[in-house]
Amino acid sequence: MNSALHSLQGEPIVSFLILLAVILFVPSLFERIRLPGLVGLLAAGVALGPDGLQVLHNDSETMKLLSDIGLVYLMFVAGLEVDLDQFLKTRNRSIGFGSFTFLVPQITGTIVGRLFGFDWNASILIGSLFASHTLLAYPIVSRLGVVGNEAVTVTIGATIFTDIGALLVLAICIGIHAGNFTLFKLFTLLVSLVIYTLVVLFGFERAGRAFFARSNAEEGSQFLFVLLAVFLAAVGAQVIGVEKIVGAFLSGLAVNRVVGDGAVKEKVMFVGSVLFIPIFFVNMGLLIRIPAFVQSLTSPQLVGLTAAIVIGLIASKFGAAFLAKLAYRYNWQETLTMWSLSLPQVAATLAATLVGYRAGLLTEAVLNSVIVLMLVTSTLGPILTARFADGLTTPGTVALDTETSPEWGSAEDPFVVVVPVYNPQTEPYLLEMAALLARHKGGQIMPLAIAHAHVKMDAPQLDRAIERSESLLASAAQVSQELDITANPILRIDHDVAQGISRASREQKASLVVMGWGRRSRLPIRLFGNVIDSVLWASHCPVAVSRLLDSPINLRRVLVPIENLTQQSIAVLKFAQILAAENQGQLTLLHVCDRTTSRSKMAWIESQLSLLADKITPSCDPQIQILPDDEVVRAIVHASKSHDLVILRSSRRHTSAGGLAISDITTQATQQILCSVVMLGEPHRPPIAVLVS
Repeated sequence: MNSALHSLQGEPIVSFLILLAVILFVPSLFERIRLPGLVGLLAAGVALGPDGLQVLHNDSETMKLLSDIGLVYLMFVAGLEVDLDQFLKTRNRSIGFGSFTFLVPQITGTIVGRLFGFDWNASILIGSLFASHTLLAYPIVSRLGVVGNEAVTVTIGATIFTDIGALLVLAICIGIHAGNFTLFKLFTLLVSLVIYTLVVLFGFERAGRAFFARSNAEEGSQFLFVLLAVFLAAVGAQVIGVEKIVGAFLSGLAVNRVVGDGAVKEKVMFVGSVLFIPIFFVNMGLLIRIPAFVQSLTSPQLVGLTAAIVIGLIASKFGAAFLAKLAYRYNWQETLTMWSLSLPQVAATLAATLVGYRAGLLTEAVLNSVIVLMLVTSTLGPILTARFADGLTTPGTVALDTETSPEWGSAEDPFVVVVPVYNPQTEPYLLEMAALLARHKGGQIMPLAIAHAHVKMDAPQLDRAIERSESLLASAAQVSQELDITANPILRIDHDVAQGISRASREQKASLVVMGWGRRSRLPIRLFGNVIDSVLWASHCPVAVSRLLDSPINLRRVLVPIENLTQQSIAVLKFAQILAAENQGQLTLLHVCDRTTSRSKMAWIESQLSLLADKITPSCDPQIQILPDDEVVRAIVHASKSHDLVILRSSRRHTSAGGLAISDITTQATQQILCSVVMLGEPHRPPIAVLVS
């Protein structure tokens, strides 16, 4: 037995098995104790590495291959997530702030390097580690509804400038470190970089558009094309003498608009976020030597280096934001938001640090200091963003116009509610809720059943699927008749349930999709996603994902957590009013604010919500609750105990930290709320933007 186990230790498949187990369980465990999953992956690498159980080794062929793929994937995703449209909207100011938040940290980092005895080349590389930033707090400004604020948009746009600049500095520093580097070779490298960048950015984009146009929406082929582009760009970068992560980032920018926000991008992001990128962070943990890491936090000289890197980064990013304030006349709240958004150092910083460490240009002390920097800034940045971004003004928060607020459907099209039916036990409640909404708007409901397609249309499995779908639709028609609502049942054959629902909803010009949702553990959703996730992502109209524990006519006490006074708030209040009005129930608007919020501001928020409610729901007379609590989820869960129904918001969430998903308020709240829940998802360009977290 012992000999068998010993022989298995050298098997690559055993290492891969261990990595899968780590990725599967460790992030979830750390998130439960309110620590980022990313920290869990680093800790797992330390525990399984040379100073721990010695199960994994970063010099093994398996780890080298998988971590290199993760490194390339990390930078590719960073380029893929850059919003080019946002950059173009404020191009000049984005370049301006990008220059500030690149040059000031670059100079500061270089000075730090020189003060601690590094040569000019290594010092400049340390400066480049300061220069980039990761938009880790983007989900926060998105949830707060302030992405439209110019300061936020400029900071988002500046990401493309800082990341490209930092990677170019890295390429030059690594080239110089390789030795025998003359001015002629430097000139040759710069020319090669310019030509290579143009080829990747424009050549790959044109090739991608041509391929996507000819592939007839074959997602498998398109997915493989994207992967080919990534690794071809990475290899091309190495050919001209620069690091592969430069090519990976540029390829992400190149195919950004080609893949758009469709299913192919989802698949690309999914593969990276659940497999390769987590392996990269586990490998980073393998590089951490516990004695050296502890020494970097205890030894006076090394503590000084770590403190200088952390404090220098924080101070230099603030200095850059202050220069933007002077140049563009931003107020202090906008300035501090720009500072906090540009603080987190994750994707490009860690990737460049690893490259510099492997090349022998950066020491182990710098590697450990950068990991501390990552932990500090990835925690501090989002906290500060949540504090400073709250209350920023945007075009949508000024002069709320209740007369022109978005509505479902259009004047020409009837109000149609599509109800996918699958579970006979939840079907009646879903149809009843759809009937309430449709009746109020004078519309109709469309029960939809999806029969899973097979290659052969005469397959027995398809016959059974169609038979079951017809039975569900017959039951739905009977329930609709009892509810006295017009119903138009639809049977669709499709190879993908989620796509079938999205396509049928679009074909029928649906105004709303009502879906059922039961209690599920996070584990299956984390691994595989589900039909609901896919429909929420692809739908052209709002999606009401409902977990109904009682008949909708009995849901008379409706709680609506609301965070910002925006046009989207008007739309969701109208939705909530329909449910409350049809049931002659009570509507409660809940706003959770920070404990440090002054009484005068709380009174102002209450008056604004009351004024908004009077305009939107004059017949409903909703109650207004302002709760000071630092834990938003806890406050919502506590308030839900005295209500029958809670309405929460779910929106299309991009991953952050280079593809690692983070929990949001909606996800946490739905796991703890014990009453009925409606989770409203908004489309990418919504006819109505629904609800708040």
